[in-house]
Amino acid sequence: MRDRFFNPSQMSLAKAAFDHAEQLVANYYRFGRRAFQAYRYDIRTLAELETHEIQDGAFAHLCRYRYEKKRFPDVSRSFHFYRVCLQDNRILDAVERANSFIKFAPLMLYIAAHELVHVIRFDEGLFDFEAPQEEKIREEEIVHSITRQIMQPVVHHDLGLVLDCFSSQYQIGDLYN
Repeated sequence: MRDRFFNPSQMSLAKAAFDHAEQLVANYYRFGRRAFQAYRYDIRTLAELETHEIQDGAFAHLCRYRYEKKRFPDVSRSFHFYRVCLQDNRILDAVERANSFIKFAPLMLYIAAHELVHVIRFDEGLFDFEAPQEEKIREEEIVHSITRQIMQPVVHHDLGLVLDCFSSQYQIGDLYN
């Protein structure tokens, strides 16, 4: 698939989708929106990704990095950092193939909420990032279910189409070390 990138308008819509998804996910998990500041993650689009962050099988995937910070010669502190790697070309292709039934903004909202649920579940230790593939498949089903619950308060015709067209069998995200 040839490289296609979000245009400035789509980049703005993607950012807005993640902002909205943060609100929805925070409401679902019943924590304040500021609580997201405790989660170390960023969002990158295809134009910004490293080669190993580009995947053909999903709209987005999550990479986990380990950072170690030396405080003193004998003391170090490490933490995980997550990167949501948006695959612009796959998202744009899906919107085009849906012949205007699937709109960019609601699809991005679903993708954003889905990936944020992963970040929380990994960071809180609710699922092991290093789990075997069979367990990751089950985890995807759980995350799809949670994402659908999160989307319930959003009343928007185009989002309903996204939920109908992209069932839990469709691969929204992927995990990568």
